[in-house]
Amino acid sequence: MKAYKVKKVVSTILIYIELIIVAVVVIYPLLWVIGSSLNESSGISRSSIIPEKVSLNNFKMLFTKFNYGKWYLNTLYVAVLTTVFSIFIHTMTAFVFARFKFKGRKMGLLSVMILQMFPSFMSLTALYMIALNFGMLNNLNMLVIIYVAGGIPANIWLVRGYMLNIPRSMDEAASIDGVTKLQLFYKIILPLSMPIIFFIAVTSFMGPWMDYMLPRYLINMNEKRTLAIGLFDLINGTNADFSAFCAGAVLVAIPITIIYMAFQRFLLEGLMAGANKGE
Repeated sequence: MKAYKVKKVVSTILIYIELIIVAVVVIYPLLWVIGSSLNESSGISRSSIIPEKVSLNNFKMLFTKFNYGKWYLNTLYVAVLTTVFSIFIHTMTAFVFARFKFKGRKMGLLSVMILQMFPSFMSLTALYMIALNFGMLNNLNMLVIIYVAGGIPANIWLVRGYMLNIPRSMDEAASIDGVTKLQLFYKIILPLSMPIIFFIAVTSFMGPWMDYMLPRYLINMNEKRTLAIGLFDLINGTNADFSAFCAGAVLVAIPITIIYMAFQRFLLEGLMAGANKGE
């Protein structure tokens, strides 16, 4: 019994040491970025975690010297539209696959699953040519279309797996009362699927919020830049301003942090429930 207690105490101590190390590795860079954003100098400083003199000049510079406000609005526009259309399209499609039996249903699900296996960067050249041929380069709506379409494979499987856990007896009871399929979706299935819908909403919002690769390929105009492009340009070039970059990164992290704190319960519940692929 004594050996067991000693082993338990040692294992507990090792677990706490590991947690402390992980916390330091994660938290220290965040504090360093926040300290650098409040530093007066524009260079990299080892002591930036505690600035010698706290100043908000870097935050003011983002909106005066740089076009940060426009970048923020552009990114918010793309992220919000992507979230709205993703919720509507992905949940409707998943409802069809979960509740209807039709010819080609299994082949469609198989195709959706196969599409998840290909990395997104493989299609960058094709997407650029499509945007060029349709005259949609430097168009934020093109980004919305690509983000919504790109999220279809993974989100359909998640939402469908969640909807398969909803008893079909509700469908039968609703049909007896004369409820149409569309009413069944909006009045019964959709309210019961809120956890997975919140998960889809958050992930759809985060996707374009800090994506760099796709906007860099399709956006060249300064007025159409997103946050990722603008922040990258702040640390790349002869006029690099690292402190301004840190200030911009802090402002970028605020909405994501709020969303995660507000919907953390729905995110975990939706992810665990949606992991069941069903029949």
